[in-house]
Amino acid sequence: MKTDSFSRKADYIGITGSVLCIIHCLVTPVLLLTTSLLQDSTLRVGYLSLDYVFIGVNMVAVYFATRHYAPVAIKIALWGFLSLFSIALLLEDTDPIFDYLAYASSAGLVITHLLNIRQHRVSHTH
Repeated sequence: MKTDSFSRKADYIGITGSVLCIIHCLVTPVLLLTTSLLQDSTLRVGYLSLDYVFIGVNMVAVYFATRHYAPVAIKIALWGFLSLFSIALLLEDTDPIFDYLAYASSAGLVITHLLNIRQHRVSHTH
């Protein structure tokens, strides 16, 4: 079924988006300190606004991953981690604690998407 296939792919999209966000967040300070690449304000604003892309990608991934077959606990976890992730990224400039919250919630999204993939496989093999 087409929707079922896309729902499974949504977990992989969510994992990819979360991992890329973690890499982006870890690399940004290094790039700011060690290269003139982000000294151009236009390029810096575009690069730093990737946060909104990661929020959007993860929103779509969580929506489609939880739309049909996800157990209630996984739905709650995915939407909860997505909410924390979004809030942390939007507030990351206000306090360093939000950087750590973004890392933790991004990791939570990855783990929960993996659990959803596993649950989907287990429930469809029996």
